[in-house]
Amino acid sequence: MISNTLIEPAEIIHLSGISWQTYENLLTELNASRRLRLTYNRGTLEIMVPSPEYESYKKILGRFVETIAEELEVRIEPLGSTTFKRPELSGAEPDECFYIENINVIRGKKRINLQQDPPPDLVI
Repeated sequence: MISNTLIEPAEIIHLSGISWQTYENLLTELNASRRLRLTYNRGTLEIMVPSPEYESYKKILGRFVETIAEELEVRIEPLGSTTFKRPELSGAEPDECFYIENINVIRGKKRINLQQDPPPDLVI
């Protein structure tokens, strides 16, 4: 039997016992032209290197959402892979994210603060 993998597995590293400050330092140090994706949740850090196939599928899904919104005449605010943080608890970088219901709450803001602002309505 022959098996073909359609999507190359992404390289993922899980680390535990990581402080919030270490996560913040890594974001700062890796900021310039970073390809790594970091996700932090209560002391656990996931570092991922997305494959080209992974990137392709995320783009397709994002375009799909934008096309549906346009066809249904639904206003959306796409924020792409913005980093969202809840200090000391979690930090995440969705592949694509969109505000739909809460679009008026965040419209015009240069920074989203999850302690005051709602999270995105749709996350890919």
